[in-house]
Amino acid sequence: MSHPFLNIINEKVVIFDGAMGTELIKRGLNPGECPELWNIEKPDIIETIHKSYIEAGAEVIETNTFGANRIKLSHFGLSDKVGEINFKAVQIAKKAAAGKAFVALSVGPTGVLVEPYGPLNVESAIEVFKNQISSALEAKPDIILIETMSQLSEARAAVIAAKELCDLPVIATMTFEESGKTLMGTDPATALFVLSSAGADVVGINCSLGPDKIAFALQEMSKYKCTPILVQPNAGMPILSEGKTIYPLSPEEFAKSCVKLSSIGLNAIGGCCGTTPEHIKFLKHSFLKIEPLKVIPFLNTVICSDKKTIVLSGKDPVKIIGERINPTGKKALSEELKSGKLSGVIREAVLQKNAGADILDVNLGVPEIDETSLMKKVIPALQEAVNIPLSIDSSNPDTLEAGLRVYTGRALVNSVNGSKESLEKVLPIIKKYGAVVIGLTMDEIGIPKTASERLEIAKKIIKAAENYGIPKQNVIIDCLCLTAGTRQEQALETIKAIKLIKEELGCLTTLGISNISYGLPRRNLLNRAFLSMALSAGLDLPIINPLDNDLLEIIKAGDVLTGRDKNASLFISFAKTTKDRDGEKQFLKENMILQNSPQKKLYEAILNGNNEEVEKPIEELLLSYNEPYNIINQIIIPALKEVGEKYEKGDYFIPELLLSAEAAKKAFEIIKRKIPSGEEEKKGRIILATVKGDIHDLGKNIVKAIMENYGFDVIDLGVDVDAEIILNEARKYKDLKLIGLSALMTTSVPSMETTIKLLKNKIPNCKVIVGGAILNKDIAEKIGADFYAKDALEGVRIAEKVYEKN
Repeated sequence: MSHPFLNIINEKVVIFDGAMGTELIKRGLNPGECPELWNIEKPDIIETIHKSYIEAGAEVIETNTFGANRIKLSHFGLSDKVGEINFKAVQIAKKAAAGKAFVALSVGPTGVLVEPYGPLNVESAIEVFKNQISSALEAKPDIILIETMSQLSEARAAVIAAKELCDLPVIATMTFEESGKTLMGTDPATALFVLSSAGADVVGINCSLGPDKIAFALQEMSKYKCTPILVQPNAGMPILSEGKTIYPLSPEEFAKSCVKLSSIGLNAIGGCCGTTPEHIKFLKHSFLKIEPLKVIPFLNTVICSDKKTIVLSGKDPVKIIGERINPTGKKALSEELKSGKLSGVIREAVLQKNAGADILDVNLGVPEIDETSLMKKVIPALQEAVNIPLSIDSSNPDTLEAGLRVYTGRALVNSVNGSKESLEKVLPIIKKYGAVVIGLTMDEIGIPKTASERLEIAKKIIKAAENYGIPKQNVIIDCLCLTAGTRQEQALETIKAIKLIKEELGCLTTLGISNISYGLPRRNLLNRAFLSMALSAGLDLPIINPLDNDLLEIIKAGDVLTGRDKNASLFISFAKTTKDRDGEKQFLKENMILQNSPQKKLYEAILNGNNEEVEKPIEELLLSYNEPYNIINQIIIPALKEVGEKYEKGDYFIPELLLSAEAAKKAFEIIKRKIPSGEEEKKGRIILATVKGDIHDLGKNIVKAIMENYGFDVIDLGVDVDAEIILNEARKYKDLKLIGLSALMTTSVPSMETTIKLLKNKIPNCKVIVGGAILNKDIAEKIGADFYAKDALEGVRIAEKVYEKN
């Protein structure tokens, strides 16, 4: 049943309200005070704020529940008040709205890193959000608004929680950096597809940036036109004026800038930090005659990881599915999986990705093992190791669902077949998680002998999928091939089936190429020949061993000859890359660095953030290095330097930085065990704290992890820390040279300035570095900080300079 809000958002640009925090501060909210507690203690003030936005023209008002989850409320000792706070907040908003506006339950982030990059697993995150949402549902909100998310895994968990609890419209917005990506490296298109496939009815962008800076992210989302889009910019970037942090855009300027965004395409707009009822009043007037983005179905196939989106039209270059994460016939890999070790799986993933795989098939079918539990463990580990999409491969529906639930992205599922049992068990799971599924052209009887029979099964699968609300583009057909050693005549039937399905159904096709040569000599020769035939028939997604360079070359050449690679541009690039690899091999040879040497293995383990691959090469190197520190200086430090360069160029993001630093930390620890006591080199001690009045610590925790892994001794004082406490802790250490202060809230800047003045007065030789989303270099200078770090790695660089030996 369609919801009134979803009908309206496709007919006109819907106006949302502005900031709640700005209005609470005006009315006396103190730094460090819990804003959500005012729902209980000062409900009249909250109601007044809601009414002011409605009077200004807001058609949707957001409840005062942004931080009303049990993790955030625990910082105030209020985790037992989740139910009361959320219920009361909706009740207040409903009373204020009086039927004149929709009430959206605001659901903000937990502030804790979610797997695969943090300690909070996906299921726990889902339960935290369910705990908040369920208590609010009793008061009957109209919409669930998941907002200001920087982790795609967390946003997706919140969407799943909402969809499992109710059938209300769900909006999910993420916050993007000036780079056009989130803090964790997710681009706007990936956020759009992943969140909408998880069930979000509206997707969007809010916070962090002003209207002008948000334009790029909006362009990247709106060009697909497949989902309504909400935009809620800040009133510009914050500046410090007369000791106060202010947002510079006046209501009129804000509205004019937002009108420019409308030309890109959006369906709803409101304000975030720094916006007031007056901003919304101008916004409402400016958008009276502006048409919304026209939403139309997106008819191409989309598969995503948390950082990479692959869009397939059937005319684009062939994409490769790597087949090597499969323990069948691999005794060593099977034994590792049985013992719970994942190093072999991660190694295979990295090798295949580096060789050119676009998607990795993940098959964990090992006898005598709990495949479902293992899948829940392997999927996050693989998403840490590689950024390309995964194909979750199992015949067990429970295993498929377990993998999909923890996968941050829009996965490919391998597979469903034409049997009634398979269709009824697998397709509901595909629909729930918005995945793309491979349909095997077989049924209860088995694999048909003829191409026409396989076509009929493909039609059956597509029809069944559409009955579940799964569009045809989300079904990829596998025409199946049998070994030519026993069913020689079937090779051509498979090729015919690919042609038939492409011509009559227009579906994408996939095929496990190596099956054709099973049991025969010169398998690689047969695989190459069969791949060429399949590509000429229209194969889109061959499942192959990407380490077989002959197969890779056939695909690249085939793209040119079939017109998929326009102007042969990709082939030319591939040819150059191949030449460069030959040059790299020659360089290694000339410098006597063997391809499989422990030096290279350790360097690549740190570069790739592969914790499992660090210990063995170090143990080998310790046998040949007289000075253990030479391993650090000659291998580990250069590897970390390259990681830093990749981060600064935008090739790596926070997750890769954390993983590489973790691998380096493990390497340091192994080497230190070989160094006589007292000889360890210390980089220096750093105190970190989120200042008084601010409870946000996600950024600080990232900085702590990176600095520790780069060899610094970090003392973390936590959040909402009084200036005197920071000073007293600093006085304990005569060798202390650096204190790091963090803040996310506008109201925390005066507290940060007060803390800096105290530290400068009492311990003038100690430097202060500051960071946080609301800060910039100009604000840092005005409040007296010695350094401003825009991110964790810059913080490390500053710390290294401060502690540099004379």
